Amino acid sequence: MAACSVEELLAKAEQEEAEKLRSITVHKELDLDFDVGSLLACDKNRIESRDFRGQKKEDFLRALARDNTQLLINEIWKLQTERVEEAIVAKLPEPSTRLPREKAPLKPRPPTKWEQFAKLKGIQKKKKTNLVWDDTAKEWRRRWGYKRAKDNTKEWLIEVPETADSNEDQFSKRTRAKKERVAKNELNRLRNIARAQKVKSPGVGLLPKAQQSRDELAQAVSVARTSTASAGRFQDRLAKEKAPRNSGKRRKFEPLIGDFSSERQKQLELLKVLDSRRPKLDITKAVNAQMRQEDREEAAAKHGRKGGKGRAGRGGKMAGRRGKRGKAEGGRGGGKKRD
Repeated sequence: MAACSVEELLAKAEQEEAEKLRSITVHKELDLDFDVGSLLACDKNRIESRDFRGQKKEDFLRALARDNTQLLINEIWKLQTERVEEAIVAKLPEPSTRLPREKAPLKPRPPTKWEQFAKLKGIQKKKKTNLVWDDTAKEWRRRWGYKRAKDNTKEWLIEVPETADSNEDQFSKRTRAKKERVAKNELNRLRNIARAQKVKSPGVGLLPKAQQSRDELAQAVSVARTSTASAGRFQDRLAKEKAPRNSGKRRKFEPLIGDFSSERQKQLELLKVLDSRRPKLDITKAVNAQMRQEDREEAAAKHGRKGGKGRAGRGGKMAGRRGKRGKAEGGRGGGKKRD
């Protein structure tokens, strides 16, 4: 191994230090086109083939990517910045480059009814810890969900209030109240979704109104009828009760996913029929048509023979009558002479 002088070592160390601490100023013949909103930089400068071949490809591409990235970061630092939780953040502008994508960009979620109320009243959302101290279990437990702290549904003894009925089952009352809370939360969730989609939330049965219309009463009767175990199939009808609307059979469509063998077979049969020059021959139908044609011709020929005899006979009788009449007229005028 050849010995290195002190000057060479110092020069090599300075070069490595310069590589680590490069200048943020990058010189380009043509300015780059920036779209800071999309963090995009387009370099239109020409790449010299000699430089590309003279050094390693990886080193050349790494240096080119470093310079262009430095120019993009310089453009970001020109924007307005602010400090958020010990970090400097820059607000990016709207992107100007239209990038192709399969679906439309997601729209911001509309606020719920509670979020609108909190914004109106100025209520700030406070972040709570997930664990709280449970005095009964003497340990840290979750605030919500399974094995939560202060879970009163696991109590084996419940004190009966003074205002409550002594014969009322407090355990079933507590279970029923929990189910009602869960159903109320689910209803509010569905209403928020309907409000976000700008559709009317459907109601079940009779809604609280001053007066119900005929259609609403009919809908309530239909819901009550189909709420049985048999979905109203064996429910007796009232006198003069009309059949509910939209109770007919619904069309069944093929599934969009799954086995497509039946659909493929139908399409192939349809293509065969369309591709064939001659129409598809139905033997039974053709034989029946031929038999009907022969019966029709035979009946027409038979009817023609009978009709011909009748006309000939009538013609003969009429001819005979005309002959007798002619003779009688001739006999009467036989004595007269004609010029």
